Amino acid sequence: MSITSKVPMGQKIAFGFGMLANQMFPAVISIFIVVLVQNLGFPGWMWGVVSLVPRLFDAITDPIMGFISDNTKSKWGRRKQYVLLGAVIMGISFIIMWQLYKDNTVDYNFTYFLLWSLVFYVGLTIFSVPYVAMGYEMSNDFHERTNIMAVAQFIGQWAWVIAPWFWVIMDDKSFFESGEVAVRELAIWVGIICMVFAMIPAIFIKSKSTLNEKYDSITFKNILKSLHTIFIINFGQALKIKAFRKLCVATFLIFNAFNTVAAFTYFIIVFFLFNGATGPDGAWWWPTLFGSVGALVTTFLVIPVVTQMSKKIGKKKAFIVSQSVSIIGYIMLWFLFIPGKPYLFLFALPFFSFGIGGLFTLMMSMTADVIDLDELNTGKRREGIFGAIYWWMVKFGFGIAGGLSGVIFSVIGWESGGATQSEEALFGLRLFFSGLPILGTLIAIYIMWDYDLSEEKAGEIRAKLETRKASNTEASEQ
Repeated sequence: MSITSKVPMGQKIAFGFGMLANQMFPAVISIFIVVLVQNLGFPGWMWGVVSLVPRLFDAITDPIMGFISDNTKSKWGRRKQYVLLGAVIMGISFIIMWQLYKDNTVDYNFTYFLLWSLVFYVGLTIFSVPYVAMGYEMSNDFHERTNIMAVAQFIGQWAWVIAPWFWVIMDDKSFFESGEVAVRELAIWVGIICMVFAMIPAIFIKSKSTLNEKYDSITFKNILKSLHTIFIINFGQALKIKAFRKLCVATFLIFNAFNTVAAFTYFIIVFFLFNGATGPDGAWWWPTLFGSVGALVTTFLVIPVVTQMSKKIGKKKAFIVSQSVSIIGYIMLWFLFIPGKPYLFLFALPFFSFGIGGLFTLMMSMTADVIDLDELNTGKRREGIFGAIYWWMVKFGFGIAGGLSGVIFSVIGWESGGATQSEEALFGLRLFFSGLPILGTLIAIYIMWDYDLSEEKAGEIRAKLETRKASNTEASEQ
């Protein structure tokens, strides 16, 4: 891919459609997965396993895919063909894994869903690792990188605006007779549409041939031999960079805590605010409004504000401010979840949304800065490896979050499929919902407090890289 300072808006939008697919799949899974507990009778431990195991598997395959992508010699470049293949695998396997029937035993549905989830996450790895690396490669400008990620996050956030409306559709008996019927049919539409979105970066983002590049061989034999390099040397080299280590750990804490409790929103609204009643006379619209309004706030308020903050006060300070605002939101939600007055929680959403909304806009831009530092130290451009390691932390956190969700359900005494829940279970759910993200965010802010890869330092690194490149070009011409 040709690296330039300024990137045309069309290229940014093409990259953004990939982000829409990248976020739509997990957004819809977070909605559909409620059916496993409410309609198909999965106990808490099964919820935990189907959430944890595929994502841990996904996290293991990511660095391998990063190595493959970084070392691919092709007339299409290093990324496009994998993005295209991964999109197809994701779309087809997503459709198949949700073809679940209540007439089957819980054990059968559990095994079926788990196995097809593994296939889906293989496709996600093949797609997401080279896709993310594409974004890192698009510009060498400090602020243009933030602009690229801001456009991508703006488009990607629409996944979280749209996905909550599936709750309304799934609960409306005029559309579907039950939740498991709904997910079977809706999965077909989601799988096909998101597959097309995921293909767009591969089709429209420019790349250059790498046929003549001096890359490592990626034969199967050499991939096996390189596992030590991937998991020990590359991980070690990347995580020795203090700035990158801080980005990974802070993201892990915030994203892990958020995703552990994300699915609790539905259960709090339905069982705490509406005593288990769904449909037009119950919690029908409110879980949808929580997710959709929060995503709209993120799209039209958080991302633009955070982007401007990063330019005015720097990326680190913008991170600290945005995450501090999110803590206020979590505190407000503890007090504004009030039975009989569900509309009150809407007032907390503008604050709450600064957490995840600001996280990836800044962190992906900051990771691109770290990659420049790595190139200065090693002489190699390793977007794939750094992208894989960063998203390994994200996905590992995703897996841990799914496992923790199941553990929390078991600890608080949640009754799977129950029409109502005990006061103790509801109190425990609300306590974890607000408390765990606050704790994770506070630790992340502490970790990022002395992050030192500023705009000035990034500029110095870029200047040294350009000088080195010019010297190498002169030497090769002599």
